[in-house]
Amino acid sequence: MDYAEKGSKTYLFTIVLVAVLGGLLFGYDTAVISGAEKGLQAFFLGADDFVYTDGWHGFTCASALIGCIIGSAVSGYMASNWGRKNSLIFAGVMFFISAMGSMVPEFLFFEHGVPTYPLLIAFNIYRVIGGVGVGLASAICPMYIAEVAPSNIRGTLVSWNQFAIIFGQLVVYMVNFFILGDHTNPVIESIGQGINAVAPGSDPWTISTGWRYMFGSEAVPAGLFALLICFVPETPRYLVMAGQDNKALAVLCKINGKAEGANILDEIKNTITEKTEKVFTYGVLVIFVGIMLSVFQQAVGINAVLYYAPRIFGDMGMENPMMQTIIMGVVNILFTLIAIFTVEKWGRKPLLVTGSAGMAVGAFGVAVTFGHAGLELVTMLSIMVYSASFMMSWGPICWVLISEIFPNTIRGAAVAIAVAFQWIFNWIVSASFVPMFNMQTSADPNFGHWFTYGLYGVICVLAALFVWRLVPETKGKTLEDMSNLWKNRK
Repeated sequence: MDYAEKGSKTYLFTIVLVAVLGGLLFGYDTAVISGAEKGLQAFFLGADDFVYTDGWHGFTCASALIGCIIGSAVSGYMASNWGRKNSLIFAGVMFFISAMGSMVPEFLFFEHGVPTYPLLIAFNIYRVIGGVGVGLASAICPMYIAEVAPSNIRGTLVSWNQFAIIFGQLVVYMVNFFILGDHTNPVIESIGQGINAVAPGSDPWTISTGWRYMFGSEAVPAGLFALLICFVPETPRYLVMAGQDNKALAVLCKINGKAEGANILDEIKNTITEKTEKVFTYGVLVIFVGIMLSVFQQAVGINAVLYYAPRIFGDMGMENPMMQTIIMGVVNILFTLIAIFTVEKWGRKPLLVTGSAGMAVGAFGVAVTFGHAGLELVTMLSIMVYSASFMMSWGPICWVLISEIFPNTIRGAAVAIAVAFQWIFNWIVSASFVPMFNMQTSADPNFGHWFTYGLYGVICVLAALFVWRLVPETKGKTLEDMSNLWKNRK
């Protein structure tokens, strides 16, 4: 079929596929720590010049999130001034540098295999660099897809970015599993006051080498992404803002066909009278809704499951926590597909409200049953319901809405603000989970278990109410429609 008349679906899907590789790297980078952290902890426990405490290990496991906050905060500036495409190329380079540096943090400056305090700092710097890539990709990949996709399938295509994130997490769970192979993770024993020691007989290969391969494995998809993104076009909306109307028209016609491409170009030009407007031009409400979508996506506690799944399943008494984690990853994939194939039929709001209800049921189920003998299966199923409900709702749909609810002239800055809040609350949830989960009272040793998931359940209910009352339905609307929508709600 002549794309001059109807547009080329193959062309559209090809460039979207390249863009969603950024989502895969997002998932890969954030989840790689789950398999590598014990070997990494054992390695730095061998340092002679400092004591590698629980506090240091917690900071090291979460250090990439510092980069995520930085990357998301500067994403608006970079997307508006460098362009969406060049910003994604930069993100790919950051991923690659982080993978190689985390694998061999000794490079050029330190003796290989000797754990020291300066080496720990170097390792964390490389993880922060990777986090910058994640922060950029988390904001700009959905923006890129939303700006090239026709309005009737935009939600579906942006949802594929979330699928790629979850798929990236599943891939790295499996890669870590196969890298470990016949080896075993070291056993870490507490000796009091937040200080640990490696148990005698722990596998030396996982301490010296295994964690390096896990981090280094990310270099393959990172290098591929940085290369392939060079061959996709810049988005039509950025090209118009940059005064390159002819290039924008060429891309639009190739995606939508000649007649529709010309119409879309006129719509873009009518809404982009200048490169940017002040972020509150359309009122406070649009920014508040964008921020709270991000806050609720993290505050419901999902990353307490995704980042600590092996530990949670281990505490539940499961014999093979890593295998349970992989099973959960497969379930997450399947339920993400539900969102992808229903977002344009059901709309954004119904999926979010339904998912919030399902998450609340799952979270309250965990709160009631965790730690009770004979109810382990119920606890595991509750976690699966909680996680699956997130994947069919807040996981993909939050990104869809963040990429499309903001008017064109404030989109770069507004998306950056929203995504920065997402990473801030990601860090808050990730950092607070373990101490909160382990809280005990003299009357109830499981107090932290039910309190933590009970709190997440309450937040899920609040999230449903927020969506019902304040979030507009954007199904079928063009990105240009957003300007009028928010002007009318000021």
